[in-house]
Amino acid sequence: MTYKTEQEDFWAGEFGDEYIQRNQSAQLLASNLALFASILSSTTGIKHVLEIGANVGMNMRALSPLLPEGELHAVEINENAATELNNLGFLTSVFNGSVLDFNPAQTFDLVFTKGVLIHLAPEMLPEVYDKMVSASSRYVMVAEYYNPTPMEINYRGHSNKMFKRDFAGEMMERHPELKLVDYGFVYRRDPNWRQDDTTWFLMEKA
Repeated sequence: MTYKTEQEDFWAGEFGDEYIQRNQSAQLLASNLALFASILSSTTGIKHVLEIGANVGMNMRALSPLLPEGELHAVEINENAATELNNLGFLTSVFNGSVLDFNPAQTFDLVFTKGVLIHLAPEMLPEVYDKMVSASSRYVMVAEYYNPTPMEINYRGHSNKMFKRDFAGEMMERHPELKLVDYGFVYRRDPNWRQDDTTWFLMEKA
C-alpha cells in the first residue's frame, strides 16, 4: 500500500513488525493499568473508546478490566499488529490502516493516543488533531513526550521518526472547545509503575 508520508511506511513495514516484540510485558501492562486508572478517575460515563495507534493492544488490555461494559475500538497501521488486536477477542472493531485514511462512522466518549503522535509527520498533525476532536463526543487524551517547543529526536538510529512538542497545547489552540481537565507525568524511574517519561493530558469538549 502507498502511504502519504515516510513515517507511515516506516511503521507499516519491517520496523513496525520488530516493534511488536518490544512492546509486550507484564510490567508494561501493570504500569498501564495504574496509568489509565488515574486518567479515568477524572472522567465519567465512558463507554465507547477509540485508540489511534493501538499496536498489539497493551493499552486496550488495561482498559478492558477498567471499563468492563465499554466498547473498545482501535486504529492500527501495521497489519501484523492489527491481527494481534483482532485475536484479543474483546475489541469491538479494528481498522487496519493509517489514521489519515480513517473515517469513523460514529463518535466515541474517549479518543486517545499514547506514544503515537510523536511518530507522525509534523505537517500531518493538524489533520490528526481535527480527526481526533471530530471523532470524540466528550473526551480527548494524549500521552506523549512533551516539549514546550517542537524538536526532533534520533530514534533508534533513524532520523525524522520521532518528535517532541506540546501536542495538547496545539490541539487546544486549534480547537478552543477543548478544555483541560487533568494532566500528569510518569517517570521512567518510578519504582512501581514506570512509563517512558510520559506526559498525559485529558481534555473535554465544552
